[in-house]
Amino acid sequence: MKHRFMVRAMFVLLAAVSLTLAYFLKSPIGQVLLCGALFVLFWVYVRHLRKTAETERKHLLESIQRTASATLGHHRHDWMNDLQILYGYIQLRKIDKLADCVERIKGRMAVESKIARLGIPALVFYLQSFREVNGSVQLEIDIEDELQLDGLLTVEESEELTEAIVETVRVFQFNGRSSWGETLQLKMSMYREDRDVVVRFDQTGSTANPEALARHIDEGISGMRVRTDRGDAANGSLRLRVLCGKINEVNACL
Repeated sequence: MKHRFMVRAMFVLLAAVSLTLAYFLKSPIGQVLLCGALFVLFWVYVRHLRKTAETERKHLLESIQRTASATLGHHRHDWMNDLQILYGYIQLRKIDKLADCVERIKGRMAVESKIARLGIPALVFYLQSFREVNGSVQLEIDIEDELQLDGLLTVEESEELTEAIVETVRVFQFNGRSSWGETLQLKMSMYREDRDVVVRFDQTGSTANPEALARHIDEGISGMRVRTDRGDAANGSLRLRVLCGKINEVNACL
């Protein structure tokens, strides 16, 4: 950021000096040369901006690829653990425990399937890769059956809801724990209520400062279409609400 500011400042300064010289120069040839120099300076600056933007896009893509790869690794590790447990029960002939293990696997598969059907790519990627980027928070996700946000919310509302969810989790992560060493236990529930899409956060255990937590969340989502419901803030519970913006699908929220 500092480097970018310095480059812009240098360009503005050189342009101002060149324009000042062009004002005082009386020679037409000198003015033409100075205009040529200004054109070259502008061309160099545009190339610098394009190169910087391309580098940033490359770094962002590499970061996403690393996160996606690590997420797939976590999922593969989980499946291997489940298979080993199942295989162990079969070897030990503990048939009575197989059903519970299979039900646990089915439950996790159902959650992953519901996340994938939400229809907001940024939110889906965030939730599916959550464990990789938020090691200090254990997030339990509960999504209403058949909930598809892309059919209920506009693009702008979907972006703001995703941003609000990320910001709320971040606030819980840094302000909801009583000590830095503990792992935050947080449950996120998503469902429809009347004409709203509701995202409810319930924290397990005591909240360090419920009022401060709610205030930080309000500040973080200020200016968005998303509203906060602080009715259960004292018990570590907060809700985000956004009105369904797609008029043709409003009846689906009823």
